[in-house]
Amino acid sequence: MPNEIARILPPSGWRSPNRRQFLTGAALLGGAAATGTLAGCGGPAAAGEETLRFWHLLSGGDGVKMQAMIDRVNAESPDFDVVPTVLAWGTPYYTKLAMASAGGRPPELAIMHASRIPGYAPGGLLDAWDLDELAKRDVSKETFADRVWASGELDGDIFSIALDSHPFIAMYNTDVAGEAGLLGSDGLLTEITDPERFLEAMREMQAVTGGHGLSYGYINDGAQMWRLFYTLYRQHGAEMALNSGQPADVDRDVAIDCLTYITSLLDDTICASGADINNAIAEFATGGSGMLFSGVWELPTMQDAGIAFDAMTIPTLFGTPAAYADSHAFVLPHQNDVDEARRAAAYDFVANILKGSLSWAEAGHIPAYQPVVNSEEYRSLEPQVHYANAAEIINYDPRAWFTGSGSDFQTFFAANVQNVFLGREAPDVGWDAFVDRLNTILSKPNPV
Repeated sequence: MPNEIARILPPSGWRSPNRRQFLTGAALLGGAAATGTLAGCGGPAAAGEETLRFWHLLSGGDGVKMQAMIDRVNAESPDFDVVPTVLAWGTPYYTKLAMASAGGRPPELAIMHASRIPGYAPGGLLDAWDLDELAKRDVSKETFADRVWASGELDGDIFSIALDSHPFIAMYNTDVAGEAGLLGSDGLLTEITDPERFLEAMREMQAVTGGHGLSYGYINDGAQMWRLFYTLYRQHGAEMALNSGQPADVDRDVAIDCLTYITSLLDDTICASGADINNAIAEFATGGSGMLFSGVWELPTMQDAGIAFDAMTIPTLFGTPAAYADSHAFVLPHQNDVDEARRAAAYDFVANILKGSLSWAEAGHIPAYQPVVNSEEYRSLEPQVHYANAAEIINYDPRAWFTGSGSDFQTFFAANVQNVFLGREAPDVGWDAFVDRLNTILSKPNPV
């Protein structure tokens, strides 16, 4: 498939965006310049077919899986042809999507992280999904886990339809765990519910590997730092509310306790004190540790590595089952003039992709569409089925216009907390600095 340079130019009949839409699009850029190049796939639609422009940010193995799903739907759908455009993950993607919507030339369909909806929907950059149209295609609240469906809801409307949930999980080497005496009669890791017992178990794994018990990389990676912190924070049952015009509503004692516990893991015995995510993945993939903390998207990497491993949700160490997660979700970028045929095609396409998302599960993600999760085919997938319950305990970023995957929020966390992880700064100092940064942002008017 040839690459094309995509340009965002005003089409004929274009109407200028209203001030709210334009300012929202600009604000979401955060002053960052877009650096990604768009790559389009697909040829011209056949006569009588509607061309459906679809933007997404999926690359690598996920990109290959998505393209195969698109190809399947196109082959089965004589009335429309989906033409995907792939942009670089993070700022380049969200920059171009915001400005395309604000500027009157958006695609008919796009994928966003569900955690970004609070920053886009209020400013008129997204159109709400019609629940009746979804229901005609067997897509409804009842076909999703409650938390996953709720991730797309804002002010009573649904602005995103999740394709998946992709939580932060634990993968473990079953050979190492077995030698350390940590496997039950079912061959799965025995349940650990005490934080001190978890430290002991990781030391027992370390005694087997001679390297580390746990692989966890975080250097210069705010997302990795936040995923572990927020998982443990929510396991305490603590809430976090970020409301514009108000100080951040956080549980300081719990936050400091979480940071203190994380530093106890990073002792160069249980876990390397200063590794990045690539080091952590390589260590676990070569048998240098007994457990890996990362996202479900690393499942294919470990399968390719050929090690004996399984996967599970992060052990519940502080009373409340919880895991950080996000979702790849379908959105309808705002159209000044909706083309009804293309809008109907977007609904058909999304419903078809959801119903055929078993292949997406093979990449590690938990399908959002529950009829797939409840199918015999999915239940035969291991280790995916061993962490499928994560959809019931996931926690998205606290809602605010500046939070979510690929935003500056997690960068702020890293800037203030990385030295805590490294043992160079006390947990209370790093946490208080992070909250001060949040309060500065929250004191300013929400741009939407």
